[in-house]
Amino acid sequence: MLSERQKERVRATVPVLKENGEALTDYFYKRMLKNNPRLKETFNMGHQRSGAQAKALAGAVLAYAENIDDPSVLMPVVELICHKHVSLNIQSPDYNIVGENLLHSISEVLNIPMDDELITAWGVAYQQLADIFIATENQLYDERKNSTGSWVGWRNFVVDKKVKESSEITSFYLVPQDGGALPSYKPGQYITLRVEVPALGIKQPRQYSLSSSPEDAYLRISVKREDARTEGQDPGYVSSTLHDHIDEGSVVELSAPAGNFYLLNPDTTNVLISAGVGLTPMISMVNHLLAEHADPNVNPALREGTQSGSETASALKKDIYFIHAARSSEVHALRKELENLASANPNLHLFIAYENVKESEVAGKDYHMQGRLDLNALPAEYLPKEADYYLCGPIPFMQEQYRALIALGIPQEKIYSEAFGTGGLHL
Repeated sequence: MLSERQKERVRATVPVLKENGEALTDYFYKRMLKNNPRLKETFNMGHQRSGAQAKALAGAVLAYAENIDDPSVLMPVVELICHKHVSLNIQSPDYNIVGENLLHSISEVLNIPMDDELITAWGVAYQQLADIFIATENQLYDERKNSTGSWVGWRNFVVDKKVKESSEITSFYLVPQDGGALPSYKPGQYITLRVEVPALGIKQPRQYSLSSSPEDAYLRISVKREDARTEGQDPGYVSSTLHDHIDEGSVVELSAPAGNFYLLNPDTTNVLISAGVGLTPMISMVNHLLAEHADPNVNPALREGTQSGSETASALKKDIYFIHAARSSEVHALRKELENLASANPNLHLFIAYENVKESEVAGKDYHMQGRLDLNALPAEYLPKEADYYLCGPIPFMQEQYRALIALGIPQEKIYSEAFGTGGLHL
């Protein structure tokens, strides 16, 4: 346990971390990967290249130092990171490697001897945090070991179908190469896919939300190609590989579904708000919600009461509001699938906002709002007070919609979100 003096030493580094945290964590990653090159297949090199990894870790280290008296306040973030770690098959010995390189990085960047009190204090603090991570991750690993169809580590999957969904997004339908069962998972969760990247000559992992439903006989991911044309940045290593080199019949490695962003209550009204490729977990949620009460013969709840099966089914079907923003119809993936579902299910209500529309597209038919999504301009029925709200999209989009929902009187505890993109943190 940390002594009070050691806590004081850790707290004293807060100003330094605020000013030099990213330089420290960037140095740390370069040092660790140079000394342990095998970890290059665990850490996403695209995040290393962009600096997103160092920035995320710097923020986490700072938050830990600021809350050293009560690290329990960080548990929601810890749980998020632990799901990522388990999806990457990070094991407890890996924490020794991280700890050693982190302490040496602090020593070398700040020019402090390794036997200094500050290094000792951070060593104890790091071990305290590592123990929390390891215990939480062991629970997640045990759940996988004890779940039918699930697995620990990597499992080979075959690309059964590859379907172009828009000018940027392609879906990959994945089935186990061993012909075994698929695990049950929560709609909204992700898998980690690992594939050999020709540009690097090594395997690289990347998390992708499942756009399939837990009821499907396959796992589907819908992947946006990240390149200079669409992002103004270097091409994404994994997304480019999937689009350019992975075809039907190809084999990829997957970890079992993970993540703590998922549908919580299928028996309430749910409002799903997404932007761009952030619609993928929402598609999974929609399909699951519609399947929940699809057949009165398999759902005992539909056989209760005095109404006929169809009337009871209709009464039990809560409204689903799917609100989606995209730059244009050209990049709007899976639209036809959603429209077909809405046609067959009157409780599914779609609202589409396009920043750019074609002259041939008709308001009210092809889209419902032109320009950026503005929740204040939506019909009131799309934003019911008694509902659960799910947000997924780029971070600025998420922040904007969250603020709008709060201003509209939606309780904070009813809003659930997951940032989509190349951010993310792996300790």
